Amino acid sequence: MSMIFVTQQRHALYLPIRRHHIFLLTLNDKLYLAPLQNPKRALDVGTGNGVWAQDFADKFPDADIIGTDLAPVQENNGSPNLRFEIDDCCSEWIYPPDHFDYIHIRQLYGSVADWDALYKECYEYVFVALSFPHVKHQRLTQRAFCSHLAPGGYLEQTEICPVLESDDASIPSGSAFDQGGRLVIECGLYNGKTMDVQRHMKDWITKAGFVDVVEQKYKWPLGDWPADARLKDIGKWNATYCDMGIEAWTMRLLTRCHGWTVSQVKEWNEEMRAMIKGRKCHAYHPV
Repeated sequence: MSMIFVTQQRHALYLPIRRHHIFLLTLNDKLYLAPLQNPKRALDVGTGNGVWAQDFADKFPDADIIGTDLAPVQENNGSPNLRFEIDDCCSEWIYPPDHFDYIHIRQLYGSVADWDALYKECYEYVFVALSFPHVKHQRLTQRAFCSHLAPGGYLEQTEICPVLESDDASIPSGSAFDQGGRLVIECGLYNGKTMDVQRHMKDWITKAGFVDVVEQKYKWPLGDWPADARLKDIGKWNATYCDMGIEAWTMRLLTRCHGWTVSQVKEWNEEMRAMIKGRKCHAYHPV
């Protein structure tokens, strides 16, 4: 479910919390956008350290909340309606049909080899044709409904695009900002788990059979360059988040997938950090 990176211990604890804070800033302190009405059961796929699931469980104390991940790094702060399970979302799900009112997925890019299969675990119609040869001229077609989402339930997914964009063409060609997204996407292809999810997930979800699909787009500036106070705040947090995590994210990927040396990766990371601190490039992550 999660691609595991080697991180410095002092940063590993704070990165998911900082990321969660950026999402809250982005959604104006909302945990979700789906029009939920007192959900009974909810699933947080790829829960990570469980901070989102914890907040969601506190908001809906009468609902049963499950958070799943491959790594047992979660701590329940006392919510009796929340439990964490070690599970691989890419394997067959064993939950009962129509079990969840809400399924939440956030930042799983680079972690799933077959997105079509994952969406089918959430929602799938199976058409079964039954024939009765001993009954003349009679053929019954029965529609069987197989889904882990209950009728009227919601799937909500939030992903970040690794390819930096700018609205004023201020990203220099060949710079670390320009190269970063392409390098990351190539690493995903090398590992067989695409990093390019944000730009395609609406089409994938629609293809899976979901209806009334709504897409909301946001921007995570990289740095404090925006004039807008809210975007500037998001940019500051995103810059700190990337500065703290870049070594862990790039070292394994670039050395393993692209054959870079450790010194090359460190040099490239320093260029990234310098560009993040500068204000000339008005770059942002599409979300």
